[in-house]
Amino acid sequence: MVPLDRLAQIAERFEYLEAAMSQGGGDLAALGREYAELRPVVMQIAAYRTLLDDRAQAEQMLRDPEMRDLAEEEIAIIKAALPGLEDDLRLALLPKDAADARPAILEIRPGTGGEEAALFAGDLLRMYQRFSEQQGWQFEIVTEQQTELGGIKEVIANIRGEGVFARMKYESGVHRVQRVPETESGGRIHTSAATVAVLPEAAEVDIAIDPADIRIDTMRASGAGGQHVNTTDSAVRITHIPTGLVVTSAEKSQHRNREIAMGVLRARLYDAERARVDGERSATRRSQVGSGDRSERIRTYNFPQGRMTDHRINLTLYKLDQVMQGDLGDIIDALVSDDRARMLAEHGQ
Repeated sequence: MVPLDRLAQIAERFEYLEAAMSQGGGDLAALGREYAELRPVVMQIAAYRTLLDDRAQAEQMLRDPEMRDLAEEEIAIIKAALPGLEDDLRLALLPKDAADARPAILEIRPGTGGEEAALFAGDLLRMYQRFSEQQGWQFEIVTEQQTELGGIKEVIANIRGEGVFARMKYESGVHRVQRVPETESGGRIHTSAATVAVLPEAAEVDIAIDPADIRIDTMRASGAGGQHVNTTDSAVRITHIPTGLVVTSAEKSQHRNREIAMGVLRARLYDAERARVDGERSATRRSQVGSGDRSERIRTYNFPQGRMTDHRINLTLYKLDQVMQGDLGDIIDALVSDDRARMLAEHGQ
């Protein structure tokens, strides 16, 4: 049973927001965001209340012998519809991740496996680019360092669009690949890995960075394998002294590099603060899907078998070619469903 007093509070809050916006008072942007978040919930509440009212009317009709058969039919239909509507409402009432609506910063780095790991990191980059295209998102590489064979030493990208972080956050972790490397002449299967980090983009109002807390160094940038050496000190390295976090950007413009590095630093500090709060809120959060623990092996891509396995939810799909072409929808949908089920259980709903 959904708590009716909670539904009444949400409806009252929605009416207040509607009135405040029509009068033009307060922070209209903040009011508008909250209003937009509550609107679908309030619509579900209205549908739920309507169904309860219909049931009450049908139960009254049971007293009339001439209307009894019709009332019993209507009550049976309502009883069948109520559980689904209640489930939708429970999901709508779950605490929202405040970062879900934000753009995301995607970071990919090779792990164990040398050049093969760097090549796999490049494959992951292309996979996420194609997935973003399918979603209608804007994908922008802000900094990229390649190896001589075309692999990735490090890449950072911005992804913008509707619900980006809400879906991409499940990609954080260690991605393992099993295949015969291009660099392997003997045909042996190797296991390599790459690390993916997905951070919610943070604004200056979210994280205030004291200029006294950072050290900015400039250096000469270089291309793949140390070639194409830049003759000016355009690359920027920012060190956040209190945490020891180091961010480097090596694009052509020093001004742009400062902007990129500060944006990534803000995102990492914001992500660290979110992790701290989550850890205090729930001791079990680290074991949950979407926890963002980037030391956790989350997925294996087995090329000889054409198999992708997500270890968090024991999901195995034998369509690796499609997955590498950006077909991640089924995987992320399953992760979202599992995360919601965990949250429902955690909140006793």
